[in-house]
Amino acid sequence: MIDAVDKKLLKLLQENSKQTNKYYASVLGLSTTAVYERIKKLERSGVISRYTAVVNKEKVNKNFISFCHVKLLQHSKEYVLQFERDIAQLDAVASCFHIAGDYDYLLKIQVEDMAAYRNFMVSKLTAIAHIGSTQSAFVISEVKDTAHIPL
Repeated sequence: MIDAVDKKLLKLLQENSKQTNKYYASVLGLSTTAVYERIKKLERSGVISRYTAVVNKEKVNKNFISFCHVKLLQHSKEYVLQFERDIAQLDAVASCFHIAGDYDYLLKIQVEDMAAYRNFMVSKLTAIAHIGSTQSAFVISEVKDTAHIPL
């Protein structure tokens, strides 16, 4: 169970997990030992699952973003599991969500440009068995993009 102090600590860690425990302690009004113990508890319990770096998409030439809806031919367990295994292997797929509605999946795809997206669609995505149809939408501008979980 996490308390209000844990939530504040998690917000701070989501903003910048590279700060020192001394910094977090000063913001939270705790000792550095208390902060250290809270972080270890959150890691052990699985509340914090990993640490990662946020990469500037423009600096690595991956700022062409598309959202692609995918509909499977059938909803059999075999087709669903195979599709999910295949999608997990594609580096261009930043996120994949199994959704309700007219389509079965929503993919967030990040590549260099439209030519790279076309190549991805032709050589990678449509090569996956059991896809019935796809529909793509392209990002014009990014208004908000965060990996933070609201607490």
